[in-house]
Order: sequence, then structure tokens, then C-alpha cells
Amino acid sequence: MSASRRSGTTDELGPEGSEPEREGPAGSDLLAALLDGMDAALCAFDADGVVTHWNREAERILGWTAEEAVGRAGFAGWAVRSADAEEVEARLMSAMDAPGRQVNEFALLTKDGRRVLVRTQSAAVRGPDREPAGVYCAFSEVHAQIDLERSIALSEALLEDAGWGVVLVDADLRPAVVNAYAARALGAGRTSVLGRPLGELLSQGVEELESALTHVLAEGAPPAPAELWVTVRTPEGERRRCWRSGFVRLSSPLAEEPVPLGVGWLFQDVTEARQGEQEASLLRFRTQQLHRAARAAAECENPAEAVTVHLDFALAGFADHAVIDRVAEGGAETDRVRLVRIAETPSGAPGPCRLDGRAGLPVLYADGHPALQCVERAGTVRAGAGSLKGDAAREWAPARQWPQGTVHALCTVLRSRGRTLGAVTFLRTSHRTAFERADAMYAEDVAAHIATALDLAALLPEEG
Repeated sequence: MSASRRSGTTDELGPEGSEPEREGPAGSDLLAALLDGMDAALCAFDADGVVTHWNREAERILGWTAEEAVGRAGFAGWAVRSADAEEVEARLMSAMDAPGRQVNEFALLTKDGRRVLVRTQSAAVRGPDREPAGVYCAFSEVHAQIDLERSIALSEALLEDAGWGVVLVDADLRPAVVNAYAARALGAGRTSVLGRPLGELLSQGVEELESALTHVLAEGAPPAPAELWVTVRTPEGERRRCWRSGFVRLSSPLAEEPVPLGVGWLFQDVTEARQGEQEASLLRFRTQQLHRAARAAAECENPAEAVTVHLDFALAGFADHAVIDRVAEGGAETDRVRLVRIAETPSGAPGPCRLDGRAGLPVLYADGHPALQCVERAGTVRAGAGSLKGDAAREWAPARQWPQGTVHALCTVLRSRGRTLGAVTFLRTSHRTAFERADAMYAEDVAAHIATALDLAALLPEEG
């Protein structure tokens, strides 16, 4: 199949009788062979717009053979729609008068009537006098090119403008690419997190995250997003965050067998929403506990038992231990407040709160004890072991007459009918977080019920 309508020409080296013609392909045949061997679709037009060349790749894309294409005037009526023919011809032939190459995109027609989007590069063909003698045009389908450009554009948009975090994690579970959102969430710059172990960026939750990434590398993406609670290390300190995360496995498209490149991790910070839900759920639970305690206390014949009932219901999900201290008789007449233990939870084994047998004997609280401060201020006092380590941390609780292992305390005053009756102290061990403002509000509600029960019982120290 010829790529040109010219064939069979000779290449004479001199006048007749001179050196004989060498064997080999004629000039036009050589040109046709070169054009047919190229991967790009090529065609050419003379100055009048008539097709002069048409190679095999052009035939493959559009289905028209060289015999069918060469000699036609332009693409009108066969390779483009009639409505588009004038514009396409004008844009192609404009290359004769323009310097360099002209790039255009056209919708051409195949022999079977399908539309094919192609990208063309056209330039002028000049004759021996350097005047434009025609136009050559190279074209290729652009679906793959457009798909690639769209993929690149999508990647750039995700990495620059997305409203969620995008992290590309390599096979060693280290960030290889992060977008601006992810960098802010991780509390670092986009380049400073690259190549670092996740354990250097997160102080808690890293094991769960790495487990998810390892699973995706081995098995593929999970069926649904997962919510991960992590603690992020930042220059301002640690931050507890909840990230709704999705994962996709990345494999090389160039290999015959899937070669893992890493994991695409997409996440969005949903901390505020989840904290709001948790706070609402916690508030509902605590309100229900108060109602249950009130109903159970109403069934107690002895108001003193009602005190321990309120304390037992309050401890559920709130604290590990609790003690109730009452202002000693005559304490108001002295300069120093004295407190007497009347109830406490067992510190050595689980069980309900019980009335203490030491009633009548003041508790040996040192000056400045949180319970004393609570009574003196008629308010709530929070205390904690803080950053104490070693022996100092172990001695912190016993020195304050609290069970071993206590690291957080919340003391709330007991008041009824304008009188300060004592204090209730809630204690937490190291597996719980410190008391917060919402905890103090709940403790004050519990203290109000306990103070009412104490006032009704009119307990004296010696009656404990």
C-alpha cells in the first residue's frame, strides 16, 4: 500500500549514457516507506488543499486507505462532518502562512462513521523557492492524552485545593507526598513530614494507623471509611484528633503484575463533630444516672443509705473512687476546718460505697489539702499528680489520704439550706483522663443530691 499518489519515479544521476541507475527504492517509494513506518498518523496537502500523502497509522485511526484518501480535496464529506469542514480546512491550511508548528484539536470521522478526537501538529511545506507549497499534518488520538492530563489535573487539585487530607504513603509506611490540608493536620510543613516514620508525627493511634496501611498494602482497600483517634505531636503540644479515613492501594500501571507503590490515605478531621456527639451521649448518660439514683434513694429507709446510693450511681463511668468528708462538730468555732470521713468506696477490692467506721475522728489532712480548700472556698477544687515521676508520683495520693494509684482528684463542696456540710471527693487512676469543666458540673449535681440526703439524715460524727 502506497503512502503517496506518486510512485515509480527514477532518480537519474546524469545525462543519458552516463553512470547507470543504482539499485534501490525510488525517492517517492522511500518516502512512502518512511511515512508508513512511523508511529504517528501523517498526511500532507498541496497548496490547493488536496491530500498528497497518507500513511498506515492514519489508515489505522480513521479506516481510510491511502488509495481512498490521496487525491481528495480536503477532509470535507468524508473525514469530517460537512458542518465542520470549512473550519477544519481553514485551520489546517493556515499553517502555510504561519511560522513553526500549529497545534489544533479536531473531531474527525472514521470510515464507519465514528467521531474520533485527534490532536494535530501541522506546518508548511516549502518548495525549492522557499515559498509555501503545501502543509504536512501529524495527528494522534487524544483520549489517552486527555485521560493522562485529567489524572494529572486531578492529582494537582487534590494536593493543592482539596478540603481533606491526602497522604501518599510508600511501602515502608512513610509519607512520600502530602497536601496542604494534611500538613496542617499533622502540625508540620509539607516537606518536613516526608520520609519520617509515622511514630514521629503521632504519639497515640500510630499502631492502629500502621495496621490499616499494612492491611491495604496486602489485601486492598477496606469496604468503608474508618474513624481513627490519634494524638498529633505539634510544636504547640499534643492534640487529640479524630480522622475519618479512607485508603486505596497504589500499584504501578506499567508492570504486568501489580507492583505496590504504597497507599493513598485520604482523611478529614471530624474531631469537633465526634466530640459533640460524645459530650451529648455522656450528658444523657449522666442525667439518666442522676434520675436512677434519685429513684433508688427514695426507696431507702435510712437517709444515710441514700448517701451511698447516690455515690454508687455517680461513680459509674465517672471515677474510680470517692470519699465523703463532713465538717466536724464545732469545726466552725475554730480557726482550722476539721473534716470527718463518713463514707468511702473500698480501695482494695471492687464493691459498693459504704459508711465509714471512723466517724467521729478527724481525717489528718495537711494544710492546703484540696478537700479543705473546697470547704473553705465553698466551691470545687481540682488536683492532680501532674508531671511527677517515680517516688514522688507514688507518694502523691497516700500523702493526701487517698488510695494508692490515684492521680486525679475533684473535690466538690456539700451545701444544703445555706450551710456547708462537707465535701465529696472523686478520684481517678492513671488509666483515666484528668477531670474537666463538664466533670465539675456533673460532680456539683451529684453533690447537691448527697447534701440533701445528709441534711435529712442529720448525721452526727459519732453516729457514723
